[in-house]
Amino acid sequence: MLDSGELLLIAVLLPLSSTVLHRAIAADLVRFAGKCQEVTPIQSLLMQPNLFPEQRNVYQQSMVTVPSIEAQSSSRRGRLQRMVGSVLLTCSVLLSLSACAAGKQTSPQEGEEFSYAWLKGYARTMAAQPYESHKGELPKSLQGMSWDDYQQFHFKKKAALWRDQDSEFRAELFHLGLYFDTPIHIYELNEGKAKLIDYSPSMFDYGKSKVKGSQLPKDLGFAGFRMQFNTDWERDVVAFLGASYFRAVGHEMQYGLSARGLAVDTALPKPEEFPMFTDFWLEKPKPGSNITTVYALLDSPSVTGAYRFDIEPGERLKMKVDVAVYPRKAIERLGVAPLTSMFMVGENDRRTGYDWRPEIHDTDGLAMHTGNGEWIWRPLGNPENLRFNAYSDENPKGFGLLQRDRNFDHYQDDGVFYDKRPSLWIEPTSSWGKGSVQLVEIPTLDETFDNIVAFWNPAEPIVPGQELLYSYNMYWGGIPPVQSPRARVVDTFTGIGGVVGQKRKYYSKRFVVDFAGGTLPMIGKDTQVKAVITASEGKVEIESARPLASINGYRAMFDVVPPGDGTEPINLRVYLEVDGQPLSETWMYQWNPPAKDDRELHNAGHLQ
Repeated sequence: MLDSGELLLIAVLLPLSSTVLHRAIAADLVRFAGKCQEVTPIQSLLMQPNLFPEQRNVYQQSMVTVPSIEAQSSSRRGRLQRMVGSVLLTCSVLLSLSACAAGKQTSPQEGEEFSYAWLKGYARTMAAQPYESHKGELPKSLQGMSWDDYQQFHFKKKAALWRDQDSEFRAELFHLGLYFDTPIHIYELNEGKAKLIDYSPSMFDYGKSKVKGSQLPKDLGFAGFRMQFNTDWERDVVAFLGASYFRAVGHEMQYGLSARGLAVDTALPKPEEFPMFTDFWLEKPKPGSNITTVYALLDSPSVTGAYRFDIEPGERLKMKVDVAVYPRKAIERLGVAPLTSMFMVGENDRRTGYDWRPEIHDTDGLAMHTGNGEWIWRPLGNPENLRFNAYSDENPKGFGLLQRDRNFDHYQDDGVFYDKRPSLWIEPTSSWGKGSVQLVEIPTLDETFDNIVAFWNPAEPIVPGQELLYSYNMYWGGIPPVQSPRARVVDTFTGIGGVVGQKRKYYSKRFVVDFAGGTLPMIGKDTQVKAVITASEGKVEIESARPLASINGYRAMFDVVPPGDGTEPINLRVYLEVDGQPLSETWMYQWNPPAKDDRELHNAGHLQ
């Protein structure tokens, strides 16, 4: 059973539909994988530049230097002004830090306006101070709560922020308790003035729980918040809850995967660190505006950070994100714009296919638009051992975890609606330099465990004293805002290889990849479409590429024969071409052959 310290986000606390998926996120990925069996994270062979020579520039390991955004002025007066401004900002921040250490609120001094520049200065100065944890600082009545008791807590709609004002948004707050045992401060920001929102029992209905709100202190704090938009005051468009986790929805109004502010040391042979948003500033939306702004302060033993989110609901909810990260100590693996999802069963991976539903996943693939313009689709899987892949790049154009399959018939789930789960696309709007998109796939036997993580990892070593600046857009919704203009992968199937009706004499794996869109509907019957197939190990045989009328596209099909009896991963790569010109995005896959004793040939008795 998972320890309460390992549970970070419960999806039932973020309901949008009448039935929601109870989701627990484990805090220590490596330790969980170790409970299944001893594993060693696998570095993808795609990191080796000699694997696919034609993509050598894409898959090189490299280092990155993140430049400062401050231009160097040639004016002595400009330098003096910046020096004076920095000193004043530092003094203000130090005074605020002193107040914080004394248990008071985190905000600029009286007479000074809140700004993102102030927040960055505060986070930078805080990074030079020892980390102080406030975990577990709860009244006794909120400690050791049962799930049923916590479910009795409900924020009263009449207490929502901006309810009686000319605003397109409302904000509701989450109560502390259960797994959420670190108090956070939430402020209302109006015209640059920050006002701490005090806890009040009048905000909540405690139901049949044993908690008496009137006995809780005014400075209790909160666990997080959620927001609604004027199109529906009952259902959320965004919620921040637990560590640095948050979620949002597109017009489908269905929660699914999560995002985080930052990931630290994910999938390493040591406990993962989960930075936390300790303070939020909710800026009062301007009358009639469909954009609301949220600021957040991030803190952890290894790093601090300042965040700004400009949130715009719509067909795809858009978040414009600015991030400033200040390391307290060296960080082995930093994850920028981290995404968290679940993949248990899909058409390509039925290792745990004992449920009656055909597919169970929040997202079915990692999409990447590389710095050199290549579009890549990497289907997700539920491996037997923890699996780690890193796809090196420079200044990526975008990446995301997508739910491409949106056909209800493929899921048959009318309770949690996997066919309506949002995709999440990350679009860098600043230069990210060299690094890699990293993917972690963790074994899971149950859909209530989030087992997929993806993020950008800068190549430059992370050391104390740095200021790391990132800007990007996040798009939440069924279909990302940009897609490959060429044909895209719509299905991936796997099964036993060989020729139907002939006795199999050795083990092989069949891979079927369906492409649709782009110029495929224009292909004439005499045009020779070729599937370009590459494997890092083993033998590829029985290759074909043929029209598939049902999707007005093409199907690539091939078998892979493992090179020996081992279970080492084999990296596969496929795209369609005509006369040497690519017609499709690139399909990438990692397959671990089964152990020798598990390689069933499934030959029928009548075959000779």
